[in-house]
Amino acid sequence: MKSPDAKPSLPTIAFIGGGNMARSLIGGLLQAGATANQVHVAEPVAELRDALARDFNVHVFSDAASAATHAEVWVLAVKPQVLREVCTVLAPVAQANQPLVVSIAAGITGAQIGRWLGGGIAVVRCMPNTPALLGAGVTGLHANSTVNAEQRDIAQTLLTSAGKTVWVDDESLMDAVTGVSGSGPAYVFLLAEALQAAGEAEGLPADAARTLTIETLLGASRMLAADDTPAAELRRRVTSPNGTTQAAIESFEADGFREVVARAVHAARIRGAELAAAND
Repeated sequence: MKSPDAKPSLPTIAFIGGGNMARSLIGGLLQAGATANQVHVAEPVAELRDALARDFNVHVFSDAASAATHAEVWVLAVKPQVLREVCTVLAPVAQANQPLVVSIAAGITGAQIGRWLGGGIAVVRCMPNTPALLGAGVTGLHANSTVNAEQRDIAQTLLTSAGKTVWVDDESLMDAVTGVSGSGPAYVFLLAEALQAAGEAEGLPADAARTLTIETLLGASRMLAADDTPAAELRRRVTSPNGTTQAAIESFEADGFREVVARAVHAARIRGAELAAAND
């Protein structure tokens, strides 16, 4: 009898595109027990293709159709701007094989991908983020109506190799996922950049300001992840009345910090929708 916690056995997976995110997923899959023989990668750049073969011992191909022909799962890991062209090339193979298609292209809808592949294709649209390169990412996923329970489990297993996952029932919210977590690491890097610069402006040596910044962000993130305590409560606990933290928080609030963040996430969401429209 199968354990309720058992992961589904993975079929052959073709990565269409061999960039950083594909590398992170491949590495995670192999660490999770997949075999190199199960992984095909299409990468037109010879240098990247050779590195994939050398580092992971996976099957590599210079064109998408060769990689995809004998794979039951396709991971579309190319730029949104070229995805339509790639799908058009793959459409005959998709119609013949009926694979599960997992797309990590920002802003491109499952309906667009399914249409470009000829229709009737099971598509899981997902948005991982760059900490996936360390196995510490988070991915939002949406499955179209053609995806069955087994395929959903396969997509879950695939993306869990890069970190935590969150399923979204309404695909229109995937652009919000992009705005919060897909682009989110850059916001943290910007905060780190600003915090370190502020420390240096107050007289700290650069190396000290960097260490203090990084370890503070890391420690605070670990506290957030440790339990279900809301961020607001954690903030309250470290904000003593009339203390230094309160002075800083009041400065943030006076400058409209929350509104700045809300506008930034909204801008990212709108840009995601624009990408879909521009590439339709």
